[in-house]
Amino acid sequence: MADVMVYGKEGASRLGWTRLRRARSPLGVGRRARRRARSLAVGSQRRLRLRLQQAEAAGVAWLDEQGAAEALVVGADWSAREKKARKKKARRRERAERERREREEQRLERERGEREWRQLRQLCTKRVRDGDGDAEERATPAPGPEAAVEADGPEEPPRAPGLGEPFLVRAKAGLLMLLSHSQSLTFTGKCRMTCLYGRVQVFGFIINQGQPAYDLYSPHTNCALNIEAISYVMPEKTLKDMKLEVRSLIKDHLSSANALLVIKQFSPMCSIVLLESLETPATDFILSYPAFSHLFSGKKQEVSSSFNLEQLTMSSVGIKKCEEERGLHLSESSISAIEELITACCEEIDGCPIIMACGPKCIGKSTFNRYLINQLLNSIPCVDFLDCDLGQTEFTPPGCVSLSNVTEPIFGPPFTHQRKTRKMVFYGDSSCEDDCKKYTEIVKYVFSAYQREAPLIINTMGWVKGDGLLLLIDLIRMLAPTHIVQFSSEQCQDMPLLTPEYTTGMAGLQTKGKTKVKNRHLDCNESESSGDPDEGSQPPSPGHKLLLVQSEFPGAGVAQLTQWHSPVLRDMALLGYLALLQPPEAKPFLPLHHLVPFQIPFSSVALRVIHTDVAPAHTMYTVNASWIGLCRILDNVKQKTDGPVFLTDNPVCDCVGFGIIRGISMVKKVYYVLTPLSHEKLRHVNCLMIGNISIPHCIFKSQPKIEGEIPYVTSEYNFSIWGAGKLRVRKLLQRREYL
Repeated sequence: MADVMVYGKEGASRLGWTRLRRARSPLGVGRRARRRARSLAVGSQRRLRLRLQQAEAAGVAWLDEQGAAEALVVGADWSAREKKARKKKARRRERAERERREREEQRLERERGEREWRQLRQLCTKRVRDGDGDAEERATPAPGPEAAVEADGPEEPPRAPGLGEPFLVRAKAGLLMLLSHSQSLTFTGKCRMTCLYGRVQVFGFIINQGQPAYDLYSPHTNCALNIEAISYVMPEKTLKDMKLEVRSLIKDHLSSANALLVIKQFSPMCSIVLLESLETPATDFILSYPAFSHLFSGKKQEVSSSFNLEQLTMSSVGIKKCEEERGLHLSESSISAIEELITACCEEIDGCPIIMACGPKCIGKSTFNRYLINQLLNSIPCVDFLDCDLGQTEFTPPGCVSLSNVTEPIFGPPFTHQRKTRKMVFYGDSSCEDDCKKYTEIVKYVFSAYQREAPLIINTMGWVKGDGLLLLIDLIRMLAPTHIVQFSSEQCQDMPLLTPEYTTGMAGLQTKGKTKVKNRHLDCNESESSGDPDEGSQPPSPGHKLLLVQSEFPGAGVAQLTQWHSPVLRDMALLGYLALLQPPEAKPFLPLHHLVPFQIPFSSVALRVIHTDVAPAHTMYTVNASWIGLCRILDNVKQKTDGPVFLTDNPVCDCVGFGIIRGISMVKKVYYVLTPLSHEKLRHVNCLMIGNISIPHCIFKSQPKIEGEIPYVTSEYNFSIWGAGKLRVRKLLQRREYL
């Protein structure tokens, strides 16, 4: 055997190894077996050599190929065991490294939480110190995260006590909330909400998984919003598969430690939402004024020992948890009315329903309309809304009658959703007591644009006493609603029931009622059911269905008990429209006197003061620094002189938008107008209407970077001068007597 590999027996040292090699006969292994042996590792070759030496001592002939192959198989078995042991050690090392990384992430997360807790604690203490002198007494330090760490408590973020409370965990860019079935969170503030898993309901609108994020506004002027988890169709998956799906959805928003906590808390029928801080130019513009700076946060930030990390984390997002009593609570009568209206709108047996909400002031009409719109949008794509309330408008600044097509849910008061309307007319006042005839003409003109392609909701004024009730009867005859929702409360029950018999037989301000025949022997001319159409009568309507709603919230129907009065709400609506002037990328916001106005020549537009009579010589003084409606009249503006053009009557025309006349140049013959309208829309404007809607005083008083005297503001004005006050003209026509 010339081509053999010689193995010697291992010894205790190199000298012993050499002696053994020379003393014992060599072990021969064939070429084929030698090739197999080369593929083994060093440790396997050493073990194989030991086996060969043991076999040789037992008298085995190792030059036999079969025996050498069997020995190699034994060595291969040893090699497989060694590989298995190496893999096991590698898995141990990986698991130890993973645990070490998780501990490090938890430590960093805990340190970040401690930092945020200290910062928020200092911020709340500073706010109280700025607002109240005894803040140091009330700002007692609360037990922070350090105490929990020293006590070796659980590393999960703090959660609200109680079994019925949602599970909250801090996310990378906000707050993640896990809600079991029927769990809810009532809050004040503003935030942006995204439904990551399941289904939730906010103010009547159902938000499913995969829908875009929605902006939620819950100021102190209205009832607080409520996020409630509702049931949904369970997927045909196991709980393990559902948890894997949830983990893939939340892994980009949470750290691994917090994601593990959410997975442990997850159960079937749970919903997960992500709450993020919301900063928009509109809200920043409104909150910049001191009178409205506490609109979402409240006037006092109380800091006490009851504050915990969870509440401070929620405040960092921009919300604050409040009691459920501050949320929307629907009475049984309102729930029954909403269900019946939804059924009527979805079936549409007799065409699109026309729903009119009426009742006294501060009774809940606007809140009911918003909730009804959100409920209808769950089933139908759009809802039309006719706003006949001049004082508390929904989608426009005050003083307008408008028709809007609503396709998106409403999650806030009017100043948060000023939008484009289908048709709008500028009446110019927050009340129509001075000219009811002009008001009815405007309502009729706007209602003519309704195409009956979607259900219509009509919002009416809270003026329901005296002439206001008669005007409401005129609107019922003119608009012919199919359903009337009449609101009442324990404090306000003076309004009669608007049954079909009552509205048909009662005379209005401009329409006659249907008189009943008391004696059959009367002349036919005296027993007619309605008057002459030329005298203002309307054809009898087919009738309507009356739905009675009893408002049960505190202070319903009593305007004196409201914290935010109507003038303040109107100012916020005006500020919400003026916030549209802010460029989207403006941070921080730009004051109004920093914006570049449009220049409108005298010859291209006509002027009209619609709420009172003003001499032409004094009209330019009235127009300057005034709120104006940018309108479009059918007649062409004819310029006879070099001065401005004045209208002699109040036309019923479309209003394109609104603005402020910042200044007038008598040299250049131009008006300087601030408006969010574009150049294309301004080309259609040929009339500027000035009404009794005043610009909020905070705009004039709070003008930053102004030195010396503030423009348009003076304290040395003498109101005793003749003509200094506004001349109030009563245009209300005397009501006819039909008895």
